[in-house]
Amino acid sequence: MLAKGRKASGRGEAVAANYAFGPLEDDFIIKQRLLTRTTTTRGEPPLKKLQKKFTSLFLAKAFLQELNTFEIPLLKSKAVVDANLREKHNFDELREEINRQIVLAKADIETLKEQLEESKVERRHKEECEVIRKLIATHPPRSETLKIISELEKEIAALDAENTASSRTLELRKKQFALLLHVTRESVPESFREIRKRIDTGKEGKWGVGPTGHKIK
Repeated sequence: MLAKGRKASGRGEAVAANYAFGPLEDDFIIKQRLLTRTTTTRGEPPLKKLQKKFTSLFLAKAFLQELNTFEIPLLKSKAVVDANLREKHNFDELREEINRQIVLAKADIETLKEQLEESKVERRHKEECEVIRKLIATHPPRSETLKIISELEKEIAALDAENTASSRTLELRKKQFALLLHVTRESVPESFREIRKRIDTGKEGKWGVGPTGHKIK
């Protein structure tokens, strides 16, 4: 029995020696287990988990509140960005319209330049026609001019005919004069010789001899 008692006391001492907590710690652990309703010292207590969840929920709510404070400025910024995009789109459309109007205006300017040049040419032609018309107005009518031209042509034809006749007459006179001159040259020396001969012989009668060899009274 003593041996058994010694063995039992030896086991109690061994259990007491293996147990890690003291009496005060046991009370604290029991109190914590009662508060947290846990029967084990391992793992996270439910109360602490609940506390963490509450803290997370509180932080999430605070985050959402803070996020809400940023939401309105972000919405405003988004509205400003959207307005700027719309304005940029409108500006691009306006710029395209202005460029199209510029192209049309340039085409109109070129067309107007051509029309202006044509108008200048037409005006110059009209002025020239007006000058010609005034010049024509200072002259007689066409019928009268044609009549004058016809009369002048007749006069020219008559003058040509007269000139031809005069030329023929002049040519005839030239031939006659040449013939007369030739005859004179041939007869005058002979007449002079005959007169001298008669003077020398003293036989010149009542009738004399002319330069052409004919007897003269």
